[in-house]
Amino acid sequence: MSQASQIAHAVVALHRGGVIAYPTEAVWGLGCDPDNDEALARLLRLKQRDPAKGVILVAASIAQFAPWLEGLPLELHSPLAASWPGPNTWLVPDNGRSHGLVRGGHDRVALRVSAHPLVVALCEAFGGPIVSTSANIASEPPAMSAEEVRGVFGDGLDAIVEGELGGLERPSTIRDLVTGQLMRA
Repeated sequence: MSQASQIAHAVVALHRGGVIAYPTEAVWGLGCDPDNDEALARLLRLKQRDPAKGVILVAASIAQFAPWLEGLPLELHSPLAASWPGPNTWLVPDNGRSHGLVRGGHDRVALRVSAHPLVVALCEAFGGPIVSTSANIASEPPAMSAEEVRGVFGDGLDAIVEGELGGLERPSTIRDLVTGQLMRA
């Protein structure tokens, strides 16, 4: 199946509340529709992840995050624009747009605009941001290939989009937009 066909299949799965896997900049990721209660709960169950931790949203462009950035003071837009697209995740004050399972037990939502061509194509085809969390069971090493994803999750996923990792050795940095504090290097 061509990559375009795989992306199309994954987008159908996302719209139906499915959980998908795809390569990101450094590791394989799991994704779902960030507004679908059942998909979010299922993704967290698959990962055995504490819902209080929250998950990252990834988008193809800053424009896709407009609803999440509404009401953000203008001066706080500059760091986002200067670092995106790229492997930089920002903890942005939640304006009420984020689903509770995306935010977890936090008052911020984690946002990243990807430079990975496959992630960009996936978000563009979906029409907005998707969840991006490492493809692994909580506290286990993240999957580094489609084969590892299949080994961990078996047939528990609705689609796997084959592709190459983006060449980074580490997952994205995470920084608090308001304080500038580095949360993950």
